[in-house]
Amino acid sequence: MGDVRVFPLTCAVQNYAWGKVGLDSEVAKLVVGGDPLAVIEGDKPYAELWMGAHPKGDAQIKDNRITQTTLGQWIAHFPGCLGSKVKDTFQDQLPFLFKVLSVNTALSIQAHPNRELAARLHAQFPEHYPDNNHKPEMAIALTHFQGLCGFRPVEEILDFLKSVPEFHALVGNEAAEELRCSAGDTVQASQALKKCFTRMMNCEKKVFVDQLNLLVKRVTEEAAAGKDTAGCNGDLLLRLHSQYPGDIGCFSIYFLNQVHLEPGQAMFLGANEPHAYLYGDCIECMACSDNTVRAGLTPKYIDVNTLCHMLNYSPAPASAKLFPPVRDPSDPFVSIYDPPVPDFTVMRIQVPASVKQYTVAPLDCAGILLVVDGDATAASAAALSDIPLQRGTVLFISANETVSLHVTSQSGMTMFRACCLL
Repeated sequence: MGDVRVFPLTCAVQNYAWGKVGLDSEVAKLVVGGDPLAVIEGDKPYAELWMGAHPKGDAQIKDNRITQTTLGQWIAHFPGCLGSKVKDTFQDQLPFLFKVLSVNTALSIQAHPNRELAARLHAQFPEHYPDNNHKPEMAIALTHFQGLCGFRPVEEILDFLKSVPEFHALVGNEAAEELRCSAGDTVQASQALKKCFTRMMNCEKKVFVDQLNLLVKRVTEEAAAGKDTAGCNGDLLLRLHSQYPGDIGCFSIYFLNQVHLEPGQAMFLGANEPHAYLYGDCIECMACSDNTVRAGLTPKYIDVNTLCHMLNYSPAPASAKLFPPVRDPSDPFVSIYDPPVPDFTVMRIQVPASVKQYTVAPLDCAGILLVVDGDATAASAAALSDIPLQRGTVLFISANETVSLHVTSQSGMTMFRACCLL
């Protein structure tokens, strides 16, 4: 077993076009915090920081005593670092991918397949679905964060069908009537919702582009005349249309809940849950996969039939999508976000300024620790020498290792820890 079992990482940055640009991006700020010599280009988007061992963004190890250069290579040499339960359950692999996202323009209308569908899609279309794993994920807001998530209550969708004739035109009278008649019957409502959404998503391009142009023109004129367009989500519609003109995804705002998260609030996205991130910065954790089925608000590969077929059509209010943390009974400074999947758990650790010595408790699984705020010196028998921690530091902690922090900042510390609690 390697002597050094706690070490810092340099993590992969993804410069996707939807990311916040330059130092407006939380991702870029964390990169510079973790490495003051890092060069941030002022006109480049910094969308995602990948903290993990996924082959598309395997973290580099920052410790010259370790001969393996990436986290994935090190885990392959020393799988015992994962902890025996995780090692056996997940076949010697780190089961999660930990990320920071900085979202400037909307991400695609998407959902992630369950394990069975992921394996099938990967076998059929490996160029579009690079992993055979499922991808449940959780977003925890770092700044005010906006997203779309899950189907709205039927009554809200019916209201939009009445007040937005251009939307009604895409769904059609028959499907809209079926939805109206299904209100109150859960099974029928799901079937009717599926029909309505599928009708809209399969609409001929000329038809939906014409209707979208009519709607944008109407909303723009009403706003100019001082009319309140909130009843048809006018502001959001115009924003999405400016980002993705002529895209069918603009109409999805009438089907999906708009969710607003304040820092520390979270939402969990299980398999087949339709969603799109709109704006803001968040911590994200997911099963180790990069599989996404998309159907709008994107220039990437679109797979409308798969998406319409796979979605969870259970209507629920936006509040039902929030995922509150629970307090750790053994540590007053820890909040635990524990989703209903075995692959990952996230802990938020908030050490107040009054506490100068803090112990990051050992767990029977490997974890990745991200410092979001504050400074400290970390000591661990498994690190062999002290490690300076500051905003942007990312630390890999093997199973059953204790890390003690000497907190040097006057404002305390905020950290997030991803792990797998089986």
